[in-house]
Amino acid sequence: MAAASTLTVWKFDNPQGAEEAERKLLTLQKQELITVVDAAVVSWPPDKKKPKTKELHDLTGAGALGGTFWGLLFGLIFFIPLIGAAIGAATGALFGSLSDVGIDQDFIDQVRAEIKPGDSALFLMSSGAVLDRVLPEFEGSHAKLIRTNLSHEQETKLREVFAND
Repeated sequence: MAAASTLTVWKFDNPQGAEEAERKLLTLQKQELITVVDAAVVSWPPDKKKPKTKELHDLTGAGALGGTFWGLLFGLIFFIPLIGAAIGAATGALFGSLSDVGIDQDFIDQVRAEIKPGDSALFLMSSGAVLDRVLPEFEGSHAKLIRTNLSHEQETKLREVFAND
């Protein structure tokens, strides 16, 4: 049985912090201290109404979830609150796909409350992290960790939901 993945969100108090963390992750992955299953960066310049998002194709493995997953997650967190209630019913079905795999409303609300203009965030799905070697790499980076664990079954279901990407 494969190790379960963990979805982590690292919040940085500046728009460049997540990209700096991306470089650290690449080094850690080359040292086989972490397996990056999938990742994306959100950067929110202080003078913009919404953040910029990008998938990290150079870090991700063959099992990456892809743009549909990240688009849905980022839409629920950052963009739907800006659009308003006009599409509220449609978001219910979308949210159901994520809540079935362990990403619940509390997680969405917490991330939405934490990441504001001037911040950045690294969304990382990983497994096999050697924590006592990985965590010190992020010391001093002013990162705040928001985390939800995915069981093996939840990860499998997540892959099924977004397999058509």
